[in-house]
Amino acid sequence: MAIEVRPARSFPDVAAVLGPKRPDANVCWCLSYRLTTSRENRELAGPARGERVRELLGEEPPPGVLAYDGEEVVGWAAVHPRADTGFARNRRIPHVDDLDVWSLWCVRVRPGHRGKGIAHHLVAGAVEFARAQGAPAVEAYPVDNDGRKVDLTMAYVGTRALFERAGFEKVADTDSVLNGFPRVLVRRDLRSQVRRR
Repeated sequence: MAIEVRPARSFPDVAAVLGPKRPDANVCWCLSYRLTTSRENRELAGPARGERVRELLGEEPPPGVLAYDGEEVVGWAAVHPRADTGFARNRRIPHVDDLDVWSLWCVRVRPGHRGKGIAHHLVAGAVEFARAQGAPAVEAYPVDNDGRKVDLTMAYVGTRALFERAGFEKVADTDSVLNGFPRVLVRRDLRSQVRRR
């Protein structure tokens, strides 16, 4: 299996990973943290959420990366400058300094493709994407589950172990808890490795 991670630009491919089975269903579409106001997040419902994602895909930089096994899309990771996300004002996730970091907050692998290491490819690809955009560092906010099972509906934040295997280091505790597990702030510093496009 040769997994390739690319910037997310195809709406049908993003919809295959994040979209609902019914077009009118109200699902996250990975917008909960991407939108900068909770009001916009509450007011967007049903198909309007998908249309907002379509708009974001047309912006620079796009809102994340997609993993492909050949031409089949198999996963998604949301990564974007923290300043343009809900994490810029999140009271439960601390700011450890004033560095203009990027946030990596969602890693999702399609059913039928889980357990094959795709999440590792997504994290690595998201870091490379952020690095290519000039990000000085990437932060994530995974659960610190100490190897215990995380409910699949809450596993989108990733685990501390997943990120540590990708070179991230814990830099702070948070006041956030998900699925009964504390979330930690992990960071991968890219400043000595920044590559400009």
